[in-house]
Amino acid sequence: MKRIALLFAFLFTFSSAFISCRETENTNDDVELEEGMEDAGDEMEDAADDIEDEID
Repeated sequence: MKRIALLFAFLFTFSSAFISCRETENTNDDVELEEGMEDAGDEMEDAADDIEDEID
């Protein structure tokens, strides 16, 4: 009985490792979101540079 429980625990661990590590395809939504985040980051950097220029 103990071996059966250990076998099930091993199979669960082994199968969940493969399921959680599989690759997923990037959809257009993911790409658009990443581009939007990059654009927002660039705008924030530009605004920070403008503020630094005004201070100097």
